[in-house]
Amino acid sequence: QVQLVESGGGLVQPGESLRLSCAVSGNTHRPYNMGWFRQAPGKQRELVATITSGGTTNYGDSVKGRFTITSDNAKIAVYLQMNNLEPDDTGVYYCNHWTIRQDVWGQGTQVTVLS
Repeated sequence: QVQLVESGGGLVQPGESLRLSCAVSGNTHRPYNMGWFRQAPGKQRELVATITSGGTTNYGDSVKGRFTITSDNAKIAVYLQMNNLEPDDTGVYYCNHWTIRQDVWGQGTQVTVLS
C-alpha cells in the first residue's frame, strides 16, 4: 500500500519562499508520475507542477518562473520550491503519485501567503 508523506507549508509574507516535500512509502513501480496540486477555498483543485520518473516537468501557468519541481528517484520523493509567493498561491497543496495501476494522494499541507 503506497502512502505519501508530505512536509513543508506554512504562513509567509508575499515575496517569501517555501519548500514542500513529498515522499512515497510502500511499493511502487516505474514509470511513475508525481506532482503537486492545490485547492483554494471555494475553488477547484488545480495543477501546480508535475514531474515524471524520467524527469519531464509540467507547470501550471500561474506558477511558471516562480516554482520549481524536482525529484529524487532513489528516495521516490518530490520537492516543490516556491519562490516569490503571492496571496493567490494560498491554498491546500496536495501531493499526487500515479502509475498505470494506482493513483495516490497525500493528506494536503496548508500554504498561506498573507495579503
